[in-house]
Amino acid sequence: MSEHEKKTKIKQSRYQIIAADLASKIVDREYEVGEKLYARSSLASKYGVSSETARRAIAVLQDLGIVQATKGSGVFIKSYEEAAKFVHQLKDVQSVKEIQNDIMLSISQQKEEMMKLEQMTQELVTRTNRFHSLNPFIPFHVTIGSECVYVGLTIQELNFWQNTTATIVGIRHNDDMILSPGPYATIQEGDTIYFIGNEESLDVVKNFLYKG
Repeated sequence: MSEHEKKTKIKQSRYQIIAADLASKIVDREYEVGEKLYARSSLASKYGVSSETARRAIAVLQDLGIVQATKGSGVFIKSYEEAAKFVHQLKDVQSVKEIQNDIMLSISQQKEEMMKLEQMTQELVTRTNRFHSLNPFIPFHVTIGSECVYVGLTIQELNFWQNTTATIVGIRHNDDMILSPGPYATIQEGDTIYFIGNEESLDVVKNFLYKG
């Protein structure tokens, strides 16, 4: 996600914010049904907006059946139920926006993780190729299944090199790539082990891991 996307926020019109605030006050019983609201000028002064903005806020509430505006008499609270419905709808809209934002953030994070994994995989290939250019070894990999008899053991406990003459250069565990794992790295089901050795190493390693 770019810096511009992170800073972009959805803004409501000022009169919509005022209408929502008035509806919330009705739901909180700060205004009772039948009670008269502030005059338009007083409402404008209270929220620090123009009379036209205050008029629009009242018009929204009137259209929703929350207030009743009578010429010459003023604006009166008409319906608690409609006010509650309006407030709940606003909360639902906000929840949807939050979910959308969370999804977009999650997608962005996953993209970053995939790029990182791709870079680490490329680094592994580069290191293996570099090693191959200096030594007559061939890179291999094998994925650990549930039938592997050494699941849960460390590389040291396996005596991997002593038993296979192959050298582990990387372990991929879920979305993590561990390069040049130390002797205390464990072998887990589902891991992919990358190793180097001679042309017979793949068969030797498979027989070792699954010999039972």
